[in-house]
Amino acid sequence: MKKYLLSVSLAALLVTSAIGQRTPQASPSATVMQSIGVTDFSVKYSRPALKGRKVFADSSELAPYNQIWRTGANMATIFEAGTDFSFGGKKVPAGKYALFSIPSGAAWTVILNKNFNQGGTQDYKESDDVARVMVVPTSAEFTESFRISIEPASDSTGYLNLAWSSVNVPVPLAVSTESLTMAGLNKAVAEKPEDVAALQSTAGYLLSKGKDLQVALSLVDKAIGLKESYSNLWLKAQILSKLGKNAEALPVAQKALTSGSTANDVAFTSFYKGQIENGIKQIQSKVSAAPKQAVSSVKGKKKKS
Repeated sequence: MKKYLLSVSLAALLVTSAIGQRTPQASPSATVMQSIGVTDFSVKYSRPALKGRKVFADSSELAPYNQIWRTGANMATIFEAGTDFSFGGKKVPAGKYALFSIPSGAAWTVILNKNFNQGGTQDYKESDDVARVMVVPTSAEFTESFRISIEPASDSTGYLNLAWSSVNVPVPLAVSTESLTMAGLNKAVAEKPEDVAALQSTAGYLLSKGKDLQVALSLVDKAIGLKESYSNLWLKAQILSKLGKNAEALPVAQKALTSGSTANDVAFTSFYKGQIENGIKQIQSKVSAAPKQAVSSVKGKKKKS
């Protein structure tokens, strides 16, 4: 009796283990994650394979022309954006969406639908669409399994690529990276006005964009007043140089180099030191050229008179 019960228990255990065991999927699941600027995008989908079948044609078994397609396999493909964005030129709020498409030879219709938790196309309703855009397909390298990718083109633009067989459908994506970044930086400075890192980050971003340099200068001056370091001194020197105040920038840059040399900081020796040294040379050349430019300008005016 004990042997019988033991055998039953062992069999039950084996069945339970078998049920919990993963098995290969015909269309394996995949996740794509990509940032454009400060916006995170993700796509969760399943990847069907051709297996000798026809795709994107009137008579194809997979994704026939002029019919709504789940743009993947199994459950609806989920597209998610962390901030408001532009999808093929259409403005869309941040959030999760089901990604559908209608293949065509001339131009695809690519769709974002607010009902992201649906299977296939049986529950699809056009009234739930938040964006429908027309995209011209392009030829591409052959791919056996359907593939979705997101490729950044700049810090504020990119493409959502739908690729299968020898076709690629590039959907333009765009985000307001500059305004989003400034909003985040301004919020950080407003919440922690004595935070040196927040002050420097904001000043550094303004410098990188070449905008509001006087504001950047005041921010870095405040950071220096709170805690002077080679990094904020060098930042100030760069801002002054960008403003054309190279004579003022030179001693600040030199001070940054001296400060860094005594800081015992790996980041300084591995990165900043060479950058500051090269920067000092460039600023020195501008300072040396400044009197010559002034004299040349005066002579030019005399000749005209």
